[in-house]
Amino acid sequence: MELLIVGTLNGQIGAASKIAIAQGGHVSLADNEDSALEILRSGKSVELVMMDVKLDIYRFIKSLEAERINVLVVACGVANDPSLAVKAIKAGAKEYIPLPPDPELIGAVLAAATRENHALIYGDKKTEAVLKMAKQIAPSEANVLLTGASGTGKEIFSRFIHDNSKRANKKFVAVNCAAIPETLLESELFGYEKGAFTGAVSRRIGKFEEASDGTLLLDEISEMDISIQAKLLRAIQEKEIDRIGGRAPIKVNTRIIATSNRNLDEAVKNGTFRQDLYYRLNVVNINIPSLKDRPDDIIVLAKHFVKKYSELNELPLKVISKAAEDKLMNYLWPGNVRELENTVHRAVLLSTQEEIEADAVILDDADSIINKTDSSTKPAAAVSQGTTLAGMERNLIIDTLKHTMGNRTVAAQILGISIRTLRNKLKQYEAEGFDIASGN
Repeated sequence: MELLIVGTLNGQIGAASKIAIAQGGHVSLADNEDSALEILRSGKSVELVMMDVKLDIYRFIKSLEAERINVLVVACGVANDPSLAVKAIKAGAKEYIPLPPDPELIGAVLAAATRENHALIYGDKKTEAVLKMAKQIAPSEANVLLTGASGTGKEIFSRFIHDNSKRANKKFVAVNCAAIPETLLESELFGYEKGAFTGAVSRRIGKFEEASDGTLLLDEISEMDISIQAKLLRAIQEKEIDRIGGRAPIKVNTRIIATSNRNLDEAVKNGTFRQDLYYRLNVVNINIPSLKDRPDDIIVLAKHFVKKYSELNELPLKVISKAAEDKLMNYLWPGNVRELENTVHRAVLLSTQEEIEADAVILDDADSIINKTDSSTKPAAAVSQGTTLAGMERNLIIDTLKHTMGNRTVAAQILGISIRTLRNKLKQYEAEGFDIASGN
């Protein structure tokens, strides 16, 4: 556990550091928010930031979000100042630790930060077979391509491979190629030097360097622009990268795991994906089955999500009724595990009985209960006579957005399109006067 302490902590830095080190942590110090950002930009493998509550936590967390730096932040302050604690949590801090520090509390926070948040839960033989193959190839240095529909859990499987590799004690870094604009992806991957372009106020280490000696996940790599693919190929072949504005190449030792929910063979044929890069990535290909093809995972996962979201929302743990289980088992799950998780989370919140009843399990009408013996074909939604293809597409997109309660990222994943494409479609529909569900 790499811990970064920011600020004076009311004179308790030494005590907090000793407790963290005793719990197996490694501690770095920063005087203020800007110094902390410089450390994080350098690519240092920090997993938890303990920040003085008197500092501008809101600005710090917004900076992390803007620069896509993923790290857990907790606030620390004197126990008799509850208003600052509330302000810190509202600003985005995960926890508030009162000072002087308590060894058990800091130990619990460190344990929570290092706990596996991507548990691989399964009960189906097909999933077991996939895991067996993943575990077999994990100790090798081979690049891996994980394929499968959106929401099947490709990132979780990639973490499983990393955790079972020789690089397990090194960093695992994930980049969502579909979520980052093309103009920013190059700097995100390879970093840049101070002054390389307008806004480059300091050096920024890219994800390739950050993951050196560890594992880099390139999620939804099929969304990567072909111009960046050439630079990615060089980084893989030569094991070196060039920061934007840099004067010399930098050696890296990074294992690549890439994921795609699209057919890369077709992308190669269409000229949108480089064949030589495809061969470099596809040393080992593991296909993750859709949830409908591994039905024995459904209830096992549902029970896991019930426990997770009951605890998260401080609600009593309930069992899933037989009627609710049947409803879950007889659904197509076009959004796969991600949709199942959202559905169960909603059911936990909506359930008013002693057990989770069927009425609390709200499913998409377009993919309503089907005959499991004929689940290979997705049922068509009812379409009014005269409906145009564009109208069908619009209805599907708007209905999916409503189903995800306005969450555009999840909607895009369910629809199998990039978030950029979804935003453009919604902008068009809004201009045409259609109501669009609000959300993130």
